[in-house]
This record gives sequence, C-alpha cells and structure tokens, in this order.
Amino acid sequence: MTTADRKRSMDELAAVIARDIPAGAFVNLGIGQPTKVADHLPADSGVVLHTENGMLNMGPKAEDDAVDPDLTNAGKVPVTELPGAAYFHHADSFAMMRGGHLDVCVLGHIRLPSTATSPTGTPVNPTTFLPSAAPWTSPSAPRTST
Repeated sequence: MTTADRKRSMDELAAVIARDIPAGAFVNLGIGQPTKVADHLPADSGVVLHTENGMLNMGPKAEDDAVDPDLTNAGKVPVTELPGAAYFHHADSFAMMRGGHLDVCVLGHIRLPSTATSPTGTPVNPTTFLPSAAPWTSPSAPRTST
C-alpha cells in the first residue's frame, strides 16, 4: 500500500496543510483538528496565527508553568502569546475571516447531508474539503437565511 492509497492521519494532514502555508501568511485555525496545524509550522515561518475566539499572533501550546486558563485557542487548549498579540471579540474575529483580511483559513469538518446545497444552489459534496465545495465562504457570495 502506498501513501496515496491510504487515508492520512489527522496529524499527517495537519503537517501537509502547514507545509502549504506561505511564509508570513496570516492564518486562521478553526476549532478542533485545524488547531493541530500550529504544531507543524516552522518557528521561523513568520506565519501569524489567528484564532476564532479572538486572538491574533497566537504562540505555541502552553506547557507547565506557562499555562494561563484565560489564554486558549478556539479549541480551549492553553496557548501562549507572541509579542504584539492582540485580542478582540469573537464577532470581530469572524468579520476578519469573512472580510478577506486573512490569507488562509483552516476550517474543520462540517457534517452535511448528501443533498446539501450552498446559498447559490451549487451542490455540496460533504466528502470534499476544497474551496469549490463551499462557495458560500467567499466574501462576495450571496447570503441567505432559513
């Protein structure tokens, strides 16, 4: 069995995503599995991490004495802050994502029924995690409420 023939572990997938993030990019890490991407970024990459719960310039996971229960990522894992870190309301955090102010957003898996469609009527494949599978993530896409 080759690597291409088997499913990747979540850790392997996080490493692939981290490798594809350009140096110096501003990157949102969503809740859950996307937070693992931070573990695979080189320290000298210049990547600035953004959390959905309202932090910019998040550092690595906090260990031992560095743990501050009030300083967590979106998955409630204790993290550190890097110099110049900023904090804001989670609504502002999502506005930064939706407004196109970040270079990359790593989102978690969303379970959808096989008949799901986007607000534009495009069928959504729940097993595909490509931008084309979720056209409503575009800031210019029409929005509807049900």
